[in-house]
Amino acid sequence: MSSLQDQLLKAGLTTKQKTRQANSDKRKKNKQKRSGVAIEATLQEQVKQDLAKSKAEKTAKDNELNAQKKQQLAEKELQQRVLQILEHHNIKGINGEVEYNYTDNGKVKKLYINDTTQKALINGRLAICALSGVTYVVTNETAEKIATLDENVILLSNEKVDVDDIDEDDPYADYQIPDDLMW
Repeated sequence: MSSLQDQLLKAGLTTKQKTRQANSDKRKKNKQKRSGVAIEATLQEQVKQDLAKSKAEKTAKDNELNAQKKQQLAEKELQQRVLQILEHHNIKGINGEVEYNYTDNGKVKKLYINDTTQKALINGRLAICALSGVTYVVTNETAEKIATLDENVILLSNEKVDVDDIDEDDPYADYQIPDDLMW
């Protein structure tokens, strides 16, 4: 049976010059191995090394791009979840004549609401959120849930204040209690 070089020559895939060069490279390499001299990489080996290096760089670049795409997809999914919660829990029927001011990215904005909504916002039962330029009024519990997902959406969320109903018949209602009273 003939060698691989002979078969390639017969098929016309290589020339006699290339086969002689390959044989001489092989002999030189074997001789250098026996003599203990540092072996210089042949052109074929250098090409293989360059290909392996470029393939590793391409794989690393592809992995980095995939990670970025996954992160962008996760951010988009999070924004959609927040938007869905805001639209589902948005309180309707709050329009009124009372002007309520709040800040959005350093700008003071106005929201016209009714008296009940104003008191609920002040007492911390309601909160104002904004996403993509749209303002939403939601309950404080919903705002806390949204804050776990994205804090930047919450524009106004006051601390809850327990309002004690003052007895109108209290004879001492007009008198102020001193805060340094010693018992």
